[in-house]
Amino acid sequence: MHTKTKIWLSHPHMFGKEQRFIDVAFRENFIAPCGSNISGFEADLEHYLKQDCFVAVLNSGTAAIHLALILLGIGKNDEVICQSNTFIASVNPVIYQGATPVLVDSETDTWNMCPELLEIAIKDRISKGKKPKAIIAVHLYGMPYKVEEINSIAEKYEIPVVEDSAEALGSSYKNQKCGTFGDLSILSFNGNKIITTSGGGALITKHKALKEKAIFLSTQAKDKSVDYLHSNIGYNYRMSNISAGIGRGQMLALDKYINTRRQNYSLYKERLKEFDSIRFLDEPKHHFSNRWLTCVLTESFSKREELRTFFEKENIETRPLWKPMHQQPIFKDVPKYINGISDELHNKGLCLPSGSNLTENDFDRIIHCFTEIYG
Repeated sequence: MHTKTKIWLSHPHMFGKEQRFIDVAFRENFIAPCGSNISGFEADLEHYLKQDCFVAVLNSGTAAIHLALILLGIGKNDEVICQSNTFIASVNPVIYQGATPVLVDSETDTWNMCPELLEIAIKDRISKGKKPKAIIAVHLYGMPYKVEEINSIAEKYEIPVVEDSAEALGSSYKNQKCGTFGDLSILSFNGNKIITTSGGGALITKHKALKEKAIFLSTQAKDKSVDYLHSNIGYNYRMSNISAGIGRGQMLALDKYINTRRQNYSLYKERLKEFDSIRFLDEPKHHFSNRWLTCVLTESFSKREELRTFFEKENIETRPLWKPMHQQPIFKDVPKYINGISDELHNKGLCLPSGSNLTENDFDRIIHCFTEIYG
């Protein structure tokens, strides 16, 4: 039985302003997936992201990816290129649509989709008569993918990009916010994200009509009629007014949380610099990461496990880097273009506690674990 206080990987961090927005929902009696907090949260996000974008807030990032694929017309037997190095929620909506994911491995500069492999995959699928209908590109752990390379390849082959910014709210490339680079983009506000609405997500588009269609589909696709008339299949995907109120309060702290998480990264680098075998992911030129999670690479799988199990013993939550999708049993038979990089990242990588509410004592305990293993 642990006697030490749990240090979480990425714990929800309430700013203190959320309750006033929740109180508005109760005062107006909009305890439902409609109300002023929803429109207000969407406006807050649109103002923050800029680029003349339109935002529809939903009940999860997964729902946002699903609706993005629906809006792009992805259906049965289509193929969608997906990043292998990601969480499974980036890929599952492809299966929801009866389509097939085509998995593409990573590069070492950002740990995201490799542009060279992407083009190889596209050419190969076209040669087999299966031109991909979309590309889902992920900003992993808050680090922007190689935006210009990936998007230029997509444009070359006229394939739309769904930009998965679930982990990257506040990150940017060449001073443009992540979430504004895709034909459609998504955010997540799950409990462990940089801001949270407990559960929640958002779909981002450059076209108001697509936002309106996303809202229509996310509210059971009810036609304009006195009767409950439905000409389309809809979904119960809209965010609640209560959750949106939490989001409005969290937005007031977003820049502070980004700064804190970036400081976490810098502090880890400084305090672990004596251990030469531990490596970090630095920002390539023009990339600005919100540092949602700080991750390290150890020298081997065995050392990663030694470190991880010691953290566990000390009641400190760490996690291996994502297990690649091409290693998942459910995707064993899908097409894949693999170079071994995401396998190595998973085998050697560890996500460290990175919350914006870590204390100095928390850091002392975390660094002590490294010292015990490496000292």
